[in-house]
Amino acid sequence: MQVFRGFRHPGIAPACALTIGNFDGVHRGHQAMLALLDTEARHRGLPSCVLTFEPHPRDYFAAIMKKPDLAPARVGTLRDKLTELAACGVAQTVVLPFDARLAGQTPDEFVDRVLVKGLGARYVLVGDDFRFGAKRAGDYGTLDTAGDLRGFDVARMQSYEVHGMRVSSSAVREALGKGRMAEVQSLLGRPYSISGHVVHGRKLGRTLGFPTLNLRFKHWKPAANGIFAVLVHGLVDRPIQGVANLGVRPSLDANDVNAGRVLLETHCLEWPAELAAELGSQGAYGKIVRVELLHKLHDELRYPSLEALMSGIAKDGDDARAFFASTHRQTTRDRI
Repeated sequence: MQVFRGFRHPGIAPACALTIGNFDGVHRGHQAMLALLDTEARHRGLPSCVLTFEPHPRDYFAAIMKKPDLAPARVGTLRDKLTELAACGVAQTVVLPFDARLAGQTPDEFVDRVLVKGLGARYVLVGDDFRFGAKRAGDYGTLDTAGDLRGFDVARMQSYEVHGMRVSSSAVREALGKGRMAEVQSLLGRPYSISGHVVHGRKLGRTLGFPTLNLRFKHWKPAANGIFAVLVHGLVDRPIQGVANLGVRPSLDANDVNAGRVLLETHCLEWPAELAAELGSQGAYGKIVRVELLHKLHDELRYPSLEALMSGIAKDGDDARAFFASTHRQTTRDRI
């Protein structure tokens, strides 16, 4: 999949079959839409294209209004969004900066400048709640009329449901916020995961005997938070069981090199022997890993001392081991 920041690039396709949205989480509703887009693109002999925005439009308006509570919690990072879009067979994704200029465009200006002149849209697929343009003045009817005038087809996809539940990014955020990871997996069609480069931290975990892999979640408001039983992919050729903290580490002080940033800190329950010799040098730093959050153990806790923190981490490790053991027993029973 080709990725473009904006549409003024020589490598961008001159015409495309397009869908538009934030695609936070790339859930099963998004996946159904992308499958339809792929079919329509192939039928027309066009590349499929996703137009998405960074920051999220609601992030932008929350910042302008100085009301951070209006910003939605983020299901996934841009890296993970692009990974899942590629997995769905999208040919190209255009990430458009959402700024004052874009926010101020009328629906007609958006169609002319972005869809027609910028992306060469010949087919546009949107969701049933799609709105666009300044003050959200444009809707499906506006877009359909514009398509008749400007020579592109417009289609609308109705809501996608699983067991009678409408699948949406809001539903995924709610389930993540409540730690209902099985429900999250049902909505996404896969385990919830976060990926990224392993970065340096304070090395406090290593000092305490619990070395961690640190990934930055590049948004200040993740939909999930707390302590989780996890599987780590990308360290070696098999998944590694672990326990992870997603959040801002309330027990650490302001000297933390990642202070103020959301961090996913993962302690592998058994450090891979293949990497054991690297501890104390570069370790896993710089590797791209993917961490699946399978089961929430509890919310983040503030510990009064390092001793209490060590005891808490040890208990979390034991609880994670118990989760994996029970999962293994259930899998074994299901096979019998």
